Amino acid sequence: MSLEDPRDLFSLTGRVAVVTGASSGLGRSFAAALAGAGARVVLAARRQEQLLQLAQGIEADGGEALAAACDVSQEADVEQLVGDTLERFGRIDVLVNNAGITRVVPVERDTAEGFEQVMDINLRGVFLCCQRVGRVMLENSTGSIINVASVFGLVAAGQIPQASYAASKGAVVSMTREIAAQWARRGVRVNAIAPGWFESEMTGDMFQDKRSMSWLRARTPMGRAGRHEELVGALVFLASDASSFVTGQTLAVDGGWTIV
Repeated sequence: MSLEDPRDLFSLTGRVAVVTGASSGLGRSFAAALAGAGARVVLAARRQEQLLQLAQGIEADGGEALAAACDVSQEADVEQLVGDTLERFGRIDVLVNNAGITRVVPVERDTAEGFEQVMDINLRGVFLCCQRVGRVMLENSTGSIINVASVFGLVAAGQIPQASYAASKGAVVSMTREIAAQWARRGVRVNAIAPGWFESEMTGDMFQDKRSMSWLRARTPMGRAGRHEELVGALVFLASDASSFVTGQTLAVDGGWTIV
């Protein structure tokens, strides 16, 4: 690789990236960004129709994409995702664990079943994808895994009660460090992004509520929510050789939310 142009460090040309939760919101933005950086992308989520639409858009722009229906909490689905990716592209260089759900309810009124549902997607799903994709990466002694955590894996949500979500994202942060430590000498890097407030299906109702948005702006040092494109730099940095000496880290992209 030539270092005469620093932009070469961020290139993903020739690499294969798997993005879970790619059917909507941040997942769509992540997939499009990786494709724009040169990667061939595998789009994984439960809603096949949305994945096919996104894949068509990426290919219309000159990229290459594979739509793969997958419930990340199911071992068989994750195994199929890995198999389909290898059959189509022969390798996996980048994994973005983005699939996630939330449950906004005071802890005293929550249920064990609801807690387990959030954990199944947000934590079990991340573990299964890291493990199954990681095995492929370890065989090739190279790879970058990016787990999408949350600021609520670093600080409490408080006024928006979601204990199961916070617990799952805190566990993702911790698991990111542990897997990174285990695989650091074997060529596979594992990092996390902790987004602050970004509009998505999960936060859609809040973004339509003036009182909620006023609270968000007052609480965030930068005085606003984030834009999807403001996560792209962190994502491509962690996916590419630009972060070749970075592992086990959680990068908060939050407008300063976690510093006050």
